[in-house]
Amino acid sequence: MQLSLLASTILYTAATAWPHYSEPKGHEYQAPKGDDRRSPCPGLNVMANHGFLPRSGKDITLEHIRYATGAAFNFAPGVFDSAVTDVLGNGISTTSTPNSTFNLDDLVSPKAHGIVEVDGSLSRSDLALGDNLHYNQEIWDAVAENLGLNRCKDEKVVTVETAAKAHAARQVVAKAANKDFDASELQSTVTLGTTALYLLTLWDGARNGAPKTWVKTFFEHERIPYKEGFQKPAKAKTGEDLGNMFQAVSALIFCQFIWKFEPVHSFQYKHMMSRVRGRGTKPGVLLASGIRDALIIVQLPQ
Repeated sequence: MQLSLLASTILYTAATAWPHYSEPKGHEYQAPKGDDRRSPCPGLNVMANHGFLPRSGKDITLEHIRYATGAAFNFAPGVFDSAVTDVLGNGISTTSTPNSTFNLDDLVSPKAHGIVEVDGSLSRSDLALGDNLHYNQEIWDAVAENLGLNRCKDEKVVTVETAAKAHAARQVVAKAANKDFDASELQSTVTLGTTALYLLTLWDGARNGAPKTWVKTFFEHERIPYKEGFQKPAKAKTGEDLGNMFQAVSALIFCQFIWKFEPVHSFQYKHMMSRVRGRGTKPGVLLASGIRDALIIVQLPQ
């Protein structure tokens, strides 16, 4: 009787202590199979693998995207409307209703390149180099190293600063490997947006970063890291939140550029970085002052 009671107590404690370590019913992870379609975007694939988007990856609508991003990650309705409009309005879809639906693998089309699919992906090769659809282990290994994903003892989260450095390093390597690398303003904006997006998607405000185990699971297994502790946040993420994160990443990348090419003013850089770090670089905090400081550094006389 005592053993039975003890066992019951242990089981109850285990079940209640980590309730977030299980996947939502009906949204368990399933790897794609058969004729299922997937995209060059890990986020879309993650949502399809969990059934927030159709698991087939076919005939995706705007309403599907609104539902999936809200149900999986609590993004507010409309945050990704313009991206879907870009897909449906540029002849990218190969479905029978191209003005209202698309298949996930339509995003590897040359028509999508430079609009919603760009060079310098963190986990895919460039279109000009061949396979821009499937996960590329070599590319991701280099990014993961720069993110410190295998060094979790002292730093357990990916900070905005770390993500910005990894993003910048990936762009340098991608440009060197691809003579046709698209370095347009739109390309730069979209690639920066992807870094801002994964950070915001996996952001843990209590730890002021994206937990490394979550980032690793998201990219390497295209799975929502429920088993690693992820929970959908209670507060909806808005377009403003995404814009703030984008500006945070942009400011830090810009500062790294200044640090490299304007070493004579390194003391200003260090001062600004201390201010940025002191703010915690939370998504809800604009780093506009950081950008202004960076511009001042550029304008300083030699």
